[in-house]
Amino acid sequence: MNKLFATERRQLILSILEEKKRVTVKDLAKDVNVSEATLRTDLNVLEEEGLLTRTHGGAVLNEDLTSAKVSFSEREKKNPDSKNIIAQKAINLINQKDCILLDASTTALALARLIRESTLNITVVTNGISAAIELKENPGVNVILVGGMARMGSMALEGLLGTNVLNKINIDTMFTSARGFTIEEGLTDFNVYEVELKRVMADKADKIVALLDHSKIGTSSIATFATCDQLDTIISDQELDAEFEKELTKRNIRVL
Repeated sequence: MNKLFATERRQLILSILEEKKRVTVKDLAKDVNVSEATLRTDLNVLEEEGLLTRTHGGAVLNEDLTSAKVSFSEREKKNPDSKNIIAQKAINLINQKDCILLDASTTALALARLIRESTLNITVVTNGISAAIELKENPGVNVILVGGMARMGSMALEGLLGTNVLNKINIDTMFTSARGFTIEEGLTDFNVYEVELKRVMADKADKIVALLDHSKIGTSSIATFATCDQLDTIISDQELDAEFEKELTKRNIRVL
């Protein structure tokens, strides 16, 4: 247990909290097999994510996670111009006959809407319910929905139930957004169930294109689903910091 990475440890903390609802630092440190100091750091990170609330000597799970997991429709209304600018760059990276993967992000949905109006003949694999609904209206697009668990406030299918579909398909490019991106941690997100699936999706793709508005760059969330080594391209809505971009270029990551 003491060899768990920070992200795995935090997932374990969340699953214990989901079961018990309320825990003390002392008990949780024993359960997770770490020092109380390490555990307090983890709890602070999870509190910043809005997933739990610190109490005197412990923590409680946030019953109402809407503060952390703002509903899909709310997120869709945020930065629509940025999402459209990013989507317009992204569609230029898709070739006829490609097989692409779209995650269930609102930025990927903006890309799906452009594909719907395009003359592309492609296959799109997605765990995004909204993206699949948009894309099925274009007769030139074959849509494959990755099955999974549907949860309130989310338009993503989550978990590993549908991953056998991914084993049968050769994916050229995955287009994905994230809650945050840093060079050390790569692409990160807060929903541990969706991250599980996105990790498998990332492993199956030949190339990964990250669709990241400027607010995502330099921040990180609790679980990594793709490392810097896996990334081919980052598309953003603003110029990146020159030093940061230099570091990405060193790692053969193209920035658009």
